[in-house]
Amino acid sequence: MAHVITRPCCNDASCVAVCPVNCIHPTPDEPEFFTAEMLFIDPETCIDCGACIDECPVEAIIPDDQLEEKDEPYLQINADYYNDHDVEGGLVPPKKAPQLPDGPLHVAIVGAGPAAFYAAEDLVRRPQIAVDMFDRLPTPYGLVRAGVAPDHAATKGVESGFASTAAKKNFTYHLDVEVGKHISHDELAQRYHAVIYAVGAPTDRRLGIDGEDLPNSLPATEFVAWYNGHPDYADLAVDLSAQRAVVVGNGNVALDVARILVTAPDDLARTDIADHALAALRDSQITEVVLLGRRGVAQAAYTNSEFLALGDVDGVDVIVDPEELVLDSATQEALDDGTLDSTIATKIRLAREFSERPTTPGNRRIVFRFMASPLSINGSGDEATGGVQSVTCVRNVYADATGASVAITPTEDHFDIDAGLVLRAIGYRGVPITDLPFDEGHGVVPNTAGRVTAGVDGEVIPGLYVAGWIKRGATGGIGRNRLCGQETAESVIADFVAGTLPEPTASRDDVADLVADRGAHRIDLAGWKRIDLAERGAGKTAGRRRVKLVDIRELEKAAEAEPA
Repeated sequence: MAHVITRPCCNDASCVAVCPVNCIHPTPDEPEFFTAEMLFIDPETCIDCGACIDECPVEAIIPDDQLEEKDEPYLQINADYYNDHDVEGGLVPPKKAPQLPDGPLHVAIVGAGPAAFYAAEDLVRRPQIAVDMFDRLPTPYGLVRAGVAPDHAATKGVESGFASTAAKKNFTYHLDVEVGKHISHDELAQRYHAVIYAVGAPTDRRLGIDGEDLPNSLPATEFVAWYNGHPDYADLAVDLSAQRAVVVGNGNVALDVARILVTAPDDLARTDIADHALAALRDSQITEVVLLGRRGVAQAAYTNSEFLALGDVDGVDVIVDPEELVLDSATQEALDDGTLDSTIATKIRLAREFSERPTTPGNRRIVFRFMASPLSINGSGDEATGGVQSVTCVRNVYADATGASVAITPTEDHFDIDAGLVLRAIGYRGVPITDLPFDEGHGVVPNTAGRVTAGVDGEVIPGLYVAGWIKRGATGGIGRNRLCGQETAESVIADFVAGTLPEPTASRDDVADLVADRGAHRIDLAGWKRIDLAERGAGKTAGRRRVKLVDIRELEKAAEAEPA
């Protein structure tokens, strides 16, 4: 979101003095200051800090999603100043915005998660660019809604920025619309200058071991979606009747699912966890979760902040066996001589501190097992009465005890862990998109800076783009998706300026009718606001952030409900 200076501007430049990124011009140091009719905010550079709004004595500065109709021309007025003036100086020199060609630019974005919104945010800063966002679910925000753990409410605060983007006049929602079913890729390409796919990496990586498909052996992707109320997984069969669960993996997702399994249900009841998951966790018999990491603590994929936070979960002990905190030779050498990366050194220090903590009888437990891999998941194959009973594991050692390699090799030392639930959390993976090229090896759509190519190292396909995990693989979180989405948006704009985008052969004005004729219950911004209001209203009554609707039809009904 950018801010806009409107008619009441008095040119006293108090806003200039407080702007941390030098996005307000002309400044008192520039010749134009003394003759300028007003000041102007560069929409490319504004970081939405709000300092100028607080400082303005005449309330002339307004967030661009709150402009009244009479003030909307100031969007272009502010932007135009930076097409005509090459400003310099200040704390942070503003980025020069490219001069856009005359005429509109229509962009379709498929997906409504963080990368999609960060690309949209960059695009809708320019009034002549219209963005239509499509998602097959009735709700936006992707993994922020369906992936971020319910007890991490602060992380979900990014939704406010997404809501500001969606509130712009040049942004349109097409929620509950499935591309490939209600509208084809070719039909999008006919109606938009550019189509951006930001569909994430929706499936999990597999272990490739015997017993992986036994009842109650599940991908963490599905388990996370289940407790977060994703409509596709509301009816997932999850049996929590055993006392122990095993989570394969030690990234942040693994820590999330372990923490949710042992957190007191009364604490979870204050979050937006799905009601069906909360009910199941109230009846859960699980008292211990074992996390298996095939390599050592120095190579653990979780972040230090998430690891440290486990120690703050009430009624839970974090168990680390000091005998398993072995290091490869290169890491040990760097740790000894003080040259080890501080993040890795902290990871080792925290694990050692956890290994020395006393335990409390009766507490639930999260147990870390480093240098161990699953060999098979064992149990009954009878889906009616059977399921997971144990996991056979192997101890690993470093393959190169004297070099810098962190490769591991299995030993002959095998052991079993009794468990009634196994969750694999070893990464997400993208899946092919109809009518788009796909790199099977990396699980992504091949691209250069977001521009889709006809195969790895192939030619760019004009007008076709990707952003987020389907662009670069399932790595990085919200901050990385911001940069990724912005890079793709910049590629779209650069191609618009270069004149390489294909011209639409049909109007986008018929999209709503087209998808409705094919059975879509299209939800626009007003419909999403009704869903949001219903969920937040139910949450307020229950003392929670929101109570999620998890049934598609119930979501559609909420979107159509008349305002109270």
